[in-house]
Amino acid sequence: MSKVVVNVAWPYANGTIHLGHLAGSLLPADIFSRYNRLIGNEVLMVGGSDQHGTPITVSAEKAGMTPEEYADKYHLINKKAIEDMGIEYSLFNKTHCPTHFEVTQYLFTLLKDKGYIYTGQTYQYYCPQCSRFLPDRYVEGVCPKCGAEKTRSDQCDACGTTFEPGDLLKPYCTLCGATPQIRASEHFFLRLSAFREPLMQYLDTKDYWRSNVKAFTQNWLEGGLNDRAITRDMSWGVPIPVEGWDDKVIYVWFEAVIGYLSSSVEYSRMIGKPDYWEAFWKDPEARHYYFIGKDNIPFHSIIWPAILMGAGDGLDLPYDIPANEYLMISGGKLSKSRSKGPIDIPSVLTRYDADAIRFYLSVNMPDTHDTEFTWDDLDTKINNDLVATLGNYYHRCLSFTRKNFGSIPAGGDDPEVEAEIARTLEEYRSLLSVCDLKRGIKAALELARYGNRFFDAVKPWALVKEDKEACGRKMNSALRIAKALCVMMWPYMPKSSESIWRYMGYTGSLEEAGLDEALKPLPAGQELLEPVPVYRKVEPVKEQEETKECKQKEQPKAQEAAPAGLFADFRRMDIRVGTVVEVGDHPDAEKLYVLKVNLGEEEPRQIVTNLKSIYPREQMENRRLLVISNLKPAKFRGVKSDGMLMALDDEDLGGNAVLLLKPSSDVPDGTQINCGLEASSSRIEVKHCEKVTIKVGKLQGGKVLGADAPEGCPAAAAFVYDGDQRVPMGDGKGCYITVDSLDFTDGAAVR
Repeated sequence: MSKVVVNVAWPYANGTIHLGHLAGSLLPADIFSRYNRLIGNEVLMVGGSDQHGTPITVSAEKAGMTPEEYADKYHLINKKAIEDMGIEYSLFNKTHCPTHFEVTQYLFTLLKDKGYIYTGQTYQYYCPQCSRFLPDRYVEGVCPKCGAEKTRSDQCDACGTTFEPGDLLKPYCTLCGATPQIRASEHFFLRLSAFREPLMQYLDTKDYWRSNVKAFTQNWLEGGLNDRAITRDMSWGVPIPVEGWDDKVIYVWFEAVIGYLSSSVEYSRMIGKPDYWEAFWKDPEARHYYFIGKDNIPFHSIIWPAILMGAGDGLDLPYDIPANEYLMISGGKLSKSRSKGPIDIPSVLTRYDADAIRFYLSVNMPDTHDTEFTWDDLDTKINNDLVATLGNYYHRCLSFTRKNFGSIPAGGDDPEVEAEIARTLEEYRSLLSVCDLKRGIKAALELARYGNRFFDAVKPWALVKEDKEACGRKMNSALRIAKALCVMMWPYMPKSSESIWRYMGYTGSLEEAGLDEALKPLPAGQELLEPVPVYRKVEPVKEQEETKECKQKEQPKAQEAAPAGLFADFRRMDIRVGTVVEVGDHPDAEKLYVLKVNLGEEEPRQIVTNLKSIYPREQMENRRLLVISNLKPAKFRGVKSDGMLMALDDEDLGGNAVLLLKPSSDVPDGTQINCGLEASSSRIEVKHCEKVTIKVGKLQGGKVLGADAPEGCPAAAAFVYDGDQRVPMGDGKGCYITVDSLDFTDGAAVR
């Protein structure tokens, strides 16, 4: 039995994890961990929520929460989502905890005492408009090497070049759009340059690393290593264990990787064995695997090994770093803002079973190259490969055998079947042992296809009438294939595999049975349970949306249901609630604002608007409003605008009022305002919006614009029209759309 440490990349606690996180690091780690447990290895799987850094403080401030409250909120949300996906950690920890502080400060002090950490002056980006030093992710510009735009100030994802402050061309603050300054600040540095040669020697032993990981690391080392500042000017994070440094903290890129060790220590204390972690971290025979996305390669192949080398405390270095590429959508990295539908895990699990998602991301895993994600492809692979191939084989074998025999019949020991199982299992072992998880599940799927061909060739429905004993022998062989599949699929789809295991009459867990059980004969006479199909066919996304619309029409709502088939133009608009988080002046247009609007996405949207002469800056700051989020981006005097605000315009009716629309209740940013209808996420143009008729009316005597007002209607409410039909504009759940003032002409149009 070997000891294996499965270290999993830390999701940032600034939002809900999505399919990209799952495909990149979380699912591969769980599959590999389960495989090692299946072959009898002792596994310690650790990770958790990365809770520090400026983005957390910015988001917490907007939400009216402390950074700790905000980070813990998403820690709990993501922890539940991970558990719901069947992913099992030894400990899913968080970086804002006493043990992590303790271990980080211990390593900091150890490296400092050995001369690997020293003080020096650093130059950082400082935004004079925001009055703060800016972390790397809040400064973007043009890469000086390859010319890529929207490049972060620390590293270019396109070519891999790393930067120091000042290297980036045309830098700008992503919060307000202002040009940042370079200012000096005193900080602690990691003497990374001292580890170049040891790291080169270390890399020379890693011939088995994936080519992308080795090449990326090689390029970094050949370009030379520069010492890096490991502290930052802020108060949220791990305190520096040196007197007089209370206004700074240890930088997140340095302390987050230490979380693998601190979580191991924390887990050991939790189980009442304080020294348990040492058997995994100070044993040269133990193997450490790091499951990450490709953007985190240098932190795990260079910086973390350098920290471990410098500590010199007998700590094991990474054995393998099977970094995955990106799950893409429409040619770009998967993110909530690019997807046709919700891609966060809690939302996806309302539509699909966890094992179905695990299956799809396993066969479509971005292991050695980026892979494209589409809802159509997901549905197709679930229906054709999971349901029609694997699920169909399970069910036809189990249901036929139970119906005709009741228990496992005596076997005929078919040599061809045994050979095929053995061959597949050998291939499966060889692939999973080197983290080739995608090819591993495809090997198992080929065995399922072989099983279906075997079943069809036997024709048991006819054979059972001619020679029941012979049919029993053949079904024993068919069930042996089913058992082998059940065992091999457990790391990929644990819940459904355990169900098949029980239907075959086995007690105990598959993990306890072990991988070798796949080769063992079946116990003749073991009673079979009544099987239920473990996988279900899914409707294509369009059919699901139509079904949802029908249900919305049939069921009573707080708002009026929109008649089916109408409001086609309105449905083309994806309207979202947003909050203005920054208000900036257009650099070349005196009458324009450049806004940053939070729509619940990973980054705020930049929107240019001509409301500067109508709304003073103080009235725009922190304002709730509506954004047409799927409008094609446009440039206004050279500045990109990605969305359009919605406002009442009273000019046509003789008034002179422009009032921004806003939600009537405190719904979250990103809430969709499409009257409960499913909206399109495809990009549209302004001309499409002009086809939509929306009017705002005042509540008078229980009526609005001459019709009965819906329950809970505010004093001013917007309505969407389609011919003689109309529906109150809102989220379909009781939130309506209103304006700040009643000083407008009843029936004013929305532009």
